[in-house]
Amino acid sequence: MWKTQRTSWCAACFVALSAIGGSATAASSSAAETARDAAAVIAVDDHWLRAEVSGDTAYLGQLLLPTYRSVSPDGSVHPRAAILAHAAANRGSDKARHEVEAWLKTHPSHPAVTIQGDTAVLSFYAGDASAPGVVRSSDIFVYVDGHWRALYSQHSALATE
Repeated sequence: MWKTQRTSWCAACFVALSAIGGSATAASSSAAETARDAAAVIAVDDHWLRAEVSGDTAYLGQLLLPTYRSVSPDGSVHPRAAILAHAAANRGSDKARHEVEAWLKTHPSHPAVTIQGDTAVLSFYAGDASAPGVVRSSDIFVYVDGHWRALYSQHSALATE
């Protein structure tokens, strides 16, 4: 589900995870992901994408809080279990990674992080992140026991001209 479901749901959500790396690494977070700063939140989000497209359900199981929900542009709600099941289906295949890479090339966005206490909001904007733009997606993280954990995601469709 790439923080999504296939086809209509995936387009809005792919952008929520902007960087594509190699396959996901071990289930534990690196030191770069545990800092209480914007760079760590972005690193966690990048790892999230790699985990979803490679099927690293161990990492996702640690990242997504039990009450995690993702809301698609059409208003449909996808719980943690659906995200984990979709990621498991990607295990052993590069198909999802290639689809995400292709989508991101044609739908650039820019991340912006706001942190208040133990809560971080990571938003992805279309266009120039320094100017007012269209929010494509936002992920809400909370800092729990030394790690950023995903609580909620909201994705929006961009109006076509």
